[in-house]
Amino acid sequence: MSLTDRSQGAAGAPATPPPGGRRRGLTVADIVRAVTSGPLPVRVTAYDGSALGPADAGITLSIRSERGLSYLLTAPGDLGMARAYVSGDLAIEGVHPGDPYDALRVLAGVRMRPPALADGVTLVRELGWERLLPPPAPPQEARPRWKRVVDGLRHSRIRDSSAISHHYDVSNAFYEKVLGPSMTYTCAVYRSPDDTLEQAQANKYDLVAGKLALRPGMRLLDVGCGWGGMVRHAAREYGVKALGVTLSRAQAQWAQAAIEREGLTGLAQVRHLDYRDAPREQFDAVSSIGLTEHIGVRNYPAYFGFLRDRLRPGARLLNHCITRADNRAPHRSGAFIDRYVFPDGELAGPGRVISEIHDAGLEVHHEENLRQHYALTLAAWCRNLVEHWDFCVAEVGAGTARVWGLYMAGSRLAFERNGIQLHQVVATRNGPDALNGYPLRPDWLP
Repeated sequence: MSLTDRSQGAAGAPATPPPGGRRRGLTVADIVRAVTSGPLPVRVTAYDGSALGPADAGITLSIRSERGLSYLLTAPGDLGMARAYVSGDLAIEGVHPGDPYDALRVLAGVRMRPPALADGVTLVRELGWERLLPPPAPPQEARPRWKRVVDGLRHSRIRDSSAISHHYDVSNAFYEKVLGPSMTYTCAVYRSPDDTLEQAQANKYDLVAGKLALRPGMRLLDVGCGWGGMVRHAAREYGVKALGVTLSRAQAQWAQAAIEREGLTGLAQVRHLDYRDAPREQFDAVSSIGLTEHIGVRNYPAYFGFLRDRLRPGARLLNHCITRADNRAPHRSGAFIDRYVFPDGELAGPGRVISEIHDAGLEVHHEENLRQHYALTLAAWCRNLVEHWDFCVAEVGAGTARVWGLYMAGSRLAFERNGIQLHQVVATRNGPDALNGYPLRPDWLP
């Protein structure tokens, strides 16, 4: 159906005109129909009284204002929908905003597309050019990549600091509610789907400790340490002297307070540092849990070279990071993730990560994909957000809370459908004659 045809409501009857307003030639339903492909699996309702899609659909998208429509039209795809949703101009009915997973699963096949030429001319004539100018973005949105040059080149120290602050310096109180007592913002490891989130995060830290063969008295460097979960676990459970570094000042302050509260001051420490400024000495083990995603693919050689130089001969590295599902996918993230979640974040395929570790002079011994575990982790975080929704909204605002629900539910779906993966890689820095002390079989397995 073309926009030049007579506007019809969802059931074929003329659409209801807006209350108190004059009838326009086009309804919002007509416009949505023109810029979406295929039949909609959800109901769409609009501020002008028009609607389309099945009346008995379990999910309804409600376009609440002209600004919401402008967001959808001026940035087709996930960015436009995100802007409208975060601002509150687009509501998703039938799901909780802390966990819109069911809606995203249903909408996964829906694509917004540019209108046909004739329809585009009709849109301009009916709506006017001013309606097709993008409204100001919600305050939660980061600047586009080209405007970030004022913060320096991509993955420079200043720009990385700004990107990390955008995501991690939101509110420690907010993170406490979403992440739970462990304050761990990385993939957990589930021995059973019935494990609690806390059990699964402890499992993850034990797995990392086992892969690194941690023993009392060893020295561990944890780069990109977050709120110090691995540092505190290694010190408390394994008697390891652990140093963590993070580019987030809020994380470092919370972690140091937790270390003192737990009586670990003599063993554990977290510093507010760029990983490139970590002490230039050698450690018995190095862990990188969730940092590789932030450093930029072109910086992999320098990054893994830095980690190699922090290992004594024979010591082990554990690198834990999200990857693409293959080695051909683009490195840069989509518009929503880049603007609202991880500015400048990049992902490579698992083969690229392993190759770069090898090429840095390390020997890879073991690799494991924990994709399904991350889907379970994200589902648990969404449950926490739903449970503490009112507190989280009061702490960070409704728009930011909606960003987190959308991001975590969407990421869960991506992990479930193998759009992205999570890989742990174990490598060693070999000593003379390639000696590394690595066992004939993995020593962390039963």
